[in-house]
Amino acid sequence: MTEKVLGVILGGGQGSRLSPLTQTRSKPAVPIAGKYRLVDIPISNCLNSGIHRMFVLTQFNSASLNKHIKNTYHFSHFSDAFVDILAAEQTPENPTWFQGTADAVRQTMHHLLNHEFEYVLILSGDQLYQMDFNEMVNAHIESKAEVTLATIPVTAKDGTDFGILKANEENIITSFTEKPNSELIKEWSSDTGPEMQAEGRNYLASMGIYIFNRDLLIRIFEENPNEKDFGKEIIPMVLNQYRVLSYQYEGYWTDIGNISSFFEANLGLTDDIPKFNLFDSHQSIFTRPRMLPPSKILGTTLNKAVIAEGCILQAEAISHAVIGIRSRIGRGTKIENAYIMGSDRYQTLQQIQEENDAGHPLIGIGDDCEISNAIIDKNCRIGNSVKIKGGMHLPDGDFGFYAVKDGIVVVKKGAIVPSGTTI
Repeated sequence: MTEKVLGVILGGGQGSRLSPLTQTRSKPAVPIAGKYRLVDIPISNCLNSGIHRMFVLTQFNSASLNKHIKNTYHFSHFSDAFVDILAAEQTPENPTWFQGTADAVRQTMHHLLNHEFEYVLILSGDQLYQMDFNEMVNAHIESKAEVTLATIPVTAKDGTDFGILKANEENIITSFTEKPNSELIKEWSSDTGPEMQAEGRNYLASMGIYIFNRDLLIRIFEENPNEKDFGKEIIPMVLNQYRVLSYQYEGYWTDIGNISSFFEANLGLTDDIPKFNLFDSHQSIFTRPRMLPPSKILGTTLNKAVIAEGCILQAEAISHAVIGIRSRIGRGTKIENAYIMGSDRYQTLQQIQEENDAGHPLIGIGDDCEISNAIIDKNCRIGNSVKIKGGMHLPDGDFGFYAVKDGIVVVKKGAIVPSGTTI
């Protein structure tokens, strides 16, 4: 049935909660796991599910996202597969940019309707999960639903951050509330099954993943031209008028909403058996093929580390860390609880000599550094004997070339950190 499905991936807005990683890029373009971008996750889930026609809706800081998609997703000329970018565009009929998730789909609907499809699968560009959309599409069709929401059981503590719903015996949604407070949520418990209930996950949360019947989505937009958001406006409205299914998903899923969740999701990849499995041949994560050399490691003690390709590591020790593409880490350096995003290019031997002669730090991390509880964004130049030690003792704030959020130090993209600096 997936040949009847058109995928729509939402590029998101400003992404201020993930700042400073989103100062120069959109949330879906943020590097994850050392070599991927966040947008690779929903695209890969679609490809693995047999959904080969996708639009990515972009607006904010979209240049790097557009470049990544253009350079990554190429298909045979004899296939109807595509991953196309639809950027926000002002027209005589609509002079505004995207005003919300529903408004983004509404404004681009005329492009979508140039293709044949029966169902629209609407996805977020900033979530980490591995899901077979075939099962969700089949459940939607078999239940004769007009709208389907992917839902996930959550605890009462987590539930206050999501839209929470209730469903009947047929899994048809009967009521919905957006981000209930800690007192109100007690009234919204559901029968999520014995396994989920044993973990205290008694509340059904919307994952922000929707299937709409094509004709219904057209009608909703025609009859409600001022509704801007799916979660806050469209979904609560359609519950009383149409057959809306809850498709319960129980695998790993996390919304990359802030620096803390982003940091935890990346470091979770270093676990013995990570919840998000990069090594699953049936649910591969696709990204841009870079033709990089293998990583070279010289005298480094590694423990619970994920190392991307093209790295040159001379560090003393790397523990509980993700090391991104083309990373260069100098002698005597110790890295723990950190995500090093790596670099977009190598420096030539001549450039290295010129930088050394001028006393400038090279791209990468120098000698005798200590880095912990930190994210080092791409293309940073960190000198020798630099100490970056995050923790809850540090106040949140923006401090020029770095920021601190929830005790995590984030060194900004392209920052130059002089030798001897201590944070």
